[in-house]
Amino acid sequence: MVYQQQALAIRRPLAADRSPPPAWHRHLHGTELRWALAFVVPYAAVFIAFVAYPMAYGLWMGANPALYAKLFSDPRFIRVVVNTLVYVGLAVNVKMVLALLLSGFFARRRRWIKALLVLYILPWTLPAVPAYLSFHWMMISDQGLLNSALWEWFGITGPGWFNTRWLAVISNAIAYVWKWMPLWTLIFLAGRMAIPQDLIEAADIDGASLLQRFRHITVPLLANLYFISTLISTIWTIGDFTAVFIVSGGGPAMNSDVLATIGQQLATDSGSPQLGVAAGLSALPLLIPVVFLLMRRLRNEEVQL
Repeated sequence: MVYQQQALAIRRPLAADRSPPPAWHRHLHGTELRWALAFVVPYAAVFIAFVAYPMAYGLWMGANPALYAKLFSDPRFIRVVVNTLVYVGLAVNVKMVLALLLSGFFARRRRWIKALLVLYILPWTLPAVPAYLSFHWMMISDQGLLNSALWEWFGITGPGWFNTRWLAVISNAIAYVWKWMPLWTLIFLAGRMAIPQDLIEAADIDGASLLQRFRHITVPLLANLYFISTLISTIWTIGDFTAVFIVSGGGPAMNSDVLATIGQQLATDSGSPQLGVAAGLSALPLLIPVVFLLMRRLRNEEVQL
């Protein structure tokens, strides 16, 4: 079909259009060198003081192999690693899929949809602490809003959301999705709005259904944006501390803790900062491949639209 060929033509970057970056053919001297140093030195100093030094110090604190032997000999830590994988997998994938689908809904040109979009992004604009506190009180035992509504409306006794391990992990993931999904919906909405209108019109002329337009136009053109956004969201979610700490508090009995929260507990409550840093650094085997994929994608592929 015509619109499929046009979408593929837009998505496929031409090798001829990729010109190599310009190279320096001369060295800076005199006034140019002084101005260059004046601009570069402050940024370099800030980078060293607030990025390079804390990272190097953290790596030094967690460099002792005995720390990791102690961590992995603790059954609780293995449970925390599994919790982290489940929490990140659920939160990231559910959030990104729903954000992509909802971006199509909010792309419609109707006033009431635009007004609804304003209400939809409110959770993202709220500070994290009150947002997660509201979720905590909504889901806490029988006094919470959710279980009270189930009893009043349907006569159903709601579950103890924070009384079992997996319900607590899922509750944390739900709260995280609710908080951050509007941000990624706006990002995908911007991507949809940049799709050439000619493609949509060509699809309508060919008689393409809504599902066909999504499959042959939206998915190919937003694939790079979706992939990169997923990688960034994965990095953010692995390091997220607030959602688990406030929503479930790691309960019951620290069974829903993740690496971010257990690291804080070991560093402060247990008085072992080296062990807490080691717990945080144990996420590097997952983070390093994600960062590598992100950098490679940004370098070798163009984010379409």
